[in-house]
Amino acid sequence: MTNTPPVRRGRPGHDRDDVIRISVELFNEQGYDATSVSDLTRRLGVTKSALYHHVDSKAQILEIALEEALGGLEEALDAAQRRPTAAERLTAIIDGAVRVLTAKQPQVTLLLRLRGNSDIEVAALDRRRRFDHTVTGLVREAQDEGLVRTDLDAGVATRLIFGMINSVVEWYRPDGPVDPQLLGTEIVTVALNGLQSRG
Repeated sequence: MTNTPPVRRGRPGHDRDDVIRISVELFNEQGYDATSVSDLTRRLGVTKSALYHHVDSKAQILEIALEEALGGLEEALDAAQRRPTAAERLTAIIDGAVRVLTAKQPQVTLLLRLRGNSDIEVAALDRRRRFDHTVTGLVREAQDEGLVRTDLDAGVATRLIFGMINSVVEWYRPDGPVDPQLLGTEIVTVALNGLQSRG
């Protein structure tokens, strides 16, 4: 028997942040497409009118969550690109991406599981591809600077680095023993030591 909270009527019992957070948790548990508005209201313990007091639709919740993930990654990339050397830029985006992931783990998890089944998802995937393309450019710059081995394909190296970063969503726990402030540094060390030029 599930512990479903009682349905609240009248003024909603959650603020907008609660609605987004709990909805994203449910999307990650059972998939966005498989989650109905009824599923959301049941999990939140509110009526549909209470839900719609905060958001216009299930799709808007998805859009808000993806903006939190992508906006965070794009801000980290913008900050990294202001660094003076390729080595600093690449290090900064790896560390910055890890910080976004640990701070916005549910939203980034949702982003990583997109299938492109709606206009919102397609637009988010396009932004993610542009992000990846820009980071690949940073890897190429680091190759030109001698930080990264030139016998590696920059695109493959980028995928490997972000494969490592993205795997964090599967095991990182905010209340666990891993310090999120140190995690980025550790991933930078593992990634770049393996990619460093031997010359």
